[in-house]
Amino acid sequence: MAGNGRGRRGDPTVLRLAAFSALLIGLVLVSLRLLPGSPLATAAAARWGDSSTAGRATGQPADRSSRPAPSPTPSLEPLPFQNRQIDLDLKGWYAWSVLDTRTGKFIGSQNMAETSTTASLIKSWIVADYLRTTAEDGKTPSDAKLADATLIIRDSDNTRTQQFYNNLGQTASIKRMISICETTDSSPAADKGWSRTNLSPRDTARLGACIKDGRAAGPKWTRWLLNEMRLVRGTGDFGIRKAFPAAERKTIAIKNGWVDRTREQEIHVNCLAIADDWTMGVMVRYPIGLGYEYGMKNCQKITEAALGDDV
Repeated sequence: MAGNGRGRRGDPTVLRLAAFSALLIGLVLVSLRLLPGSPLATAAAARWGDSSTAGRATGQPADRSSRPAPSPTPSLEPLPFQNRQIDLDLKGWYAWSVLDTRTGKFIGSQNMAETSTTASLIKSWIVADYLRTTAEDGKTPSDAKLADATLIIRDSDNTRTQQFYNNLGQTASIKRMISICETTDSSPAADKGWSRTNLSPRDTARLGACIKDGRAAGPKWTRWLLNEMRLVRGTGDFGIRKAFPAAERKTIAIKNGWVDRTREQEIHVNCLAIADDWTMGVMVRYPIGLGYEYGMKNCQKITEAALGDDV
């Protein structure tokens, strides 16, 4: 009898019946979980909507308040200039503009869109245009040409400027400046000369930004050009950067222009400066009898007033 009992428990038919019964019970339980109104279905749904399980299911915080807050955007260091109108007792006309190259915003005089003739200030563009177009042609300027460009920027050499200007197509070069630097107030000279190119202080600041960000001279030569503009010397070293402490001056790239206009009986003096976060244009016109130094000092004086310094 004992042997028969062990044989029945190991009977394959009995085992199959037991397995089939377990499977059938499992299917019934699953059906009850899916059947609307079933207590099992209601309990499962309740657990599915439980906020304590939502985070574990998705790997995300259960609500917005528990998520890490985004890092705040760092505020920009303010520029040293004051956004205000300045009123100086100067003879003639003057205007100024500062461009924040981080934001693209301008501050300046109400007349910063009015134009004047650039004189030597435009040489910064002429050299930039030469360097960029030469690189675009797959060529490298010769040592002699780079030496010429140095004399144009540092010492404002007129003869070499005219040679560059002629080779660049004269007013075609100025039209490229208007297009590439997106100036809005500028125009080539009616007599096709580089000295009478028309710029506003606002467009002068735009030209500075164009040189600074590489559009003017191209990626290969921008650093070279900015370094040359920091090394302006002699008569041409005046104006905007003189309003800053000596240690800071050497970091500011400049190109200035000055000319006596006998036709108009005026002297035109203009200043361009390029710093890390800003560019600036200052332009003055006044009676010819006052001499160059009057305008050169006034470029600095206007900058000091824009900085908020006592003048």
